[in-house]
Amino acid sequence: MNTAPLITQPVAIFTVVLMIILLAPLLLNRLKVPHIVGMIVAGVIVGPYGFNVLDNDSSFAVFGQVGLLYLMFLAGLEIDMYHLRLNLRRGIVFGVLTLVIPLVLGVLSSVFILRLSWLTSMLLGAMYASHTLISYPVAARFGITKAAPVLVAIVGTIAAVVGALFVLAATVSIGRDGSFSPLSMLWLLARMLLWAAAMLYCLPRLTRRFFKSYGDRVTQYVFIMALVFISAWSAQLIGLEAVLGAFAAGLILNRYVPGASPLMSSIEFVGNALFIPYFLISVGMMINVRVIFNTDTLAVSAVMLAVAIAGKWLPALLAQRINGFDAAGREVLFGLTCAHTAVALAVVTVGFNMGLLDVRVLNSTVLVILVTCAIAPMITSRAAARVKIAMLEDEDSQQGPQRHNRTLIPVANPLTAPSLVEMAVLMRNDRGSHDFYALHVRDENTPRARRQSRYALDAACKAGSAMDCTVTPLERYDLNAITGMVNVVEERDISEVILGMHRRASVIDSFFGSKVDQLLQTTNRMVIIPRCYIPPNTLTRIVVRVPAGAQYETGFSRWVRCLARLTHQLGCRIIFCCPAAVQPLIRGVLYEASYGVRCEFRTAETWDDFIPMAGRVLADDLFVVIGARANSVSHDSDMVHLPEFLQRYFASHNLMVIYPEQFGEAPALTSFVDPLSSGTGSAPSAIPGRLRRVLRRMLRR
Repeated sequence: MNTAPLITQPVAIFTVVLMIILLAPLLLNRLKVPHIVGMIVAGVIVGPYGFNVLDNDSSFAVFGQVGLLYLMFLAGLEIDMYHLRLNLRRGIVFGVLTLVIPLVLGVLSSVFILRLSWLTSMLLGAMYASHTLISYPVAARFGITKAAPVLVAIVGTIAAVVGALFVLAATVSIGRDGSFSPLSMLWLLARMLLWAAAMLYCLPRLTRRFFKSYGDRVTQYVFIMALVFISAWSAQLIGLEAVLGAFAAGLILNRYVPGASPLMSSIEFVGNALFIPYFLISVGMMINVRVIFNTDTLAVSAVMLAVAIAGKWLPALLAQRINGFDAAGREVLFGLTCAHTAVALAVVTVGFNMGLLDVRVLNSTVLVILVTCAIAPMITSRAAARVKIAMLEDEDSQQGPQRHNRTLIPVANPLTAPSLVEMAVLMRNDRGSHDFYALHVRDENTPRARRQSRYALDAACKAGSAMDCTVTPLERYDLNAITGMVNVVEERDISEVILGMHRRASVIDSFFGSKVDQLLQTTNRMVIIPRCYIPPNTLTRIVVRVPAGAQYETGFSRWVRCLARLTHQLGCRIIFCCPAAVQPLIRGVLYEASYGVRCEFRTAETWDDFIPMAGRVLADDLFVVIGARANSVSHDSDMVHLPEFLQRYFASHNLMVIYPEQFGEAPALTSFVDPLSSGTGSAPSAIPGRLRRVLRRMLRR
């Protein structure tokens, strides 16, 4: 029999792999089978143990390992850190369960049923305890990566893999030296802690400095990938699994890669289109189906398969009872943690090379890999749909009816258009419909003006496409820019306008410029004016100055939600400097929105109270000022000096000025004092106090 593969040319090999990646999802979607199963089955068919079309050579070993690391990196990168902290304790408990139960079942079954030695049984127990998140892409496609069962499964996976690693190291040490050395385990633990401290210290600082210096998306992508593989390689050097290093890199870099950013789109696209499918195909190519039907192997295979499935089902069942999950949550836990892949094969290979395991166990592991990799995506896919429906129902019950958001982004310069679009997308309403319009208004009908309009709109649309967002270009010929903007606001029912901050052309020029003043006078919609000198994903804090009486404005809850969405995307802290009467209402909006942001409050009744705090706004912070139109409830005499104040103290800072919507339909506000209240909450009236202050000022004059 000829053992040479049918295809050996690099171009032909890559063509076959691409055809598998293309056709497997298309064919299996009609059969209601997750495409992950198709990738693995295709790997079995074309692999050396199938029709021997392709050889499982070094290229598949490299790309397969890269795909596994990419999968774990994405799992860490897509985690919602706020909800991860909320589910950390539950995840650790589940990790202990999914480590101890398979370990105990594996040892007992190996000793008393398979008649293996205690040392060999411990090695098999480590194999049962470890697993791979092979069905995580299914959860990502359904959009349930922020669901509690998924977060618990991810934390449990890391805890189980670390525990299995220590069991494996202890077993290998006993098999090699003949005795157990606690000192070697302590040294491994010390290396792991030192490595984690080094990663936590170095990666954020390198990333922030690099992103400030280089804004090219390709360069940033290569830099992120370099950090991931440096983390994975360094983890291997100290005796840990490379997947732990990749996952840790994802967690550390989480806040520097916002979910709505162009960089995140590139990372997800490359991983899901190439590297992760390569890993799945390489898993299938390792499976030798022929050895399963060996009569000497079937009995051992049946025992090992039963232990592998029961060892992951029981922890999922106990975690469901402990955490109060429903049946869908239990199935998601089981589907994400039941797959055994290359990690299991590597463990038994180590035991086989040391003479602790025989060929029967090695071949039976193949059946465990085949069956668990087949059922894990199916179970996850079946339960993920129900979990997603439950998430949507919870959001609807918390949010209530959502207004359709329409954001207008006036663009005049092709160089500044991408940054405005990025800021708008970072603040978009991700729980409802949101439309974006890029507008260029020209007041002359010349070829040069038309070219400038086209360049600016093309830059805005390209920036939106890079963030997986559709931006509708609008070109308008009108009397002036303000007239064109106001007409579009009324024609398109725009909810907010985001425009770049004015650059002073002369000494006598005002801080905001005449256009902003005219726009505020002619429209009552929310106006956002950002100015960011550094990339938004490198911001460390958002400091918000809120005036007294801001809770009475119609657009109060809208701007709070916008800032909450921005904070959630950037993963940073937000600090509200506001009067004590406003704080419960802000807390109430944040509680109802359930964005899970880290917020702090500083009491500042007037601008005089805020000036000492202004000195603590750093260069890496975003200073947000909530303004007020003339004659509005929250407007006072201090607002007149706002441009002068910003020019004097914040000329070189990252700045955003927000003028809330007025005279519209204001939603009912709920105070955080009674977060369960569904009726209209109101704060104590501040009108009498404001009248007294106005009278005192008049008497002084």
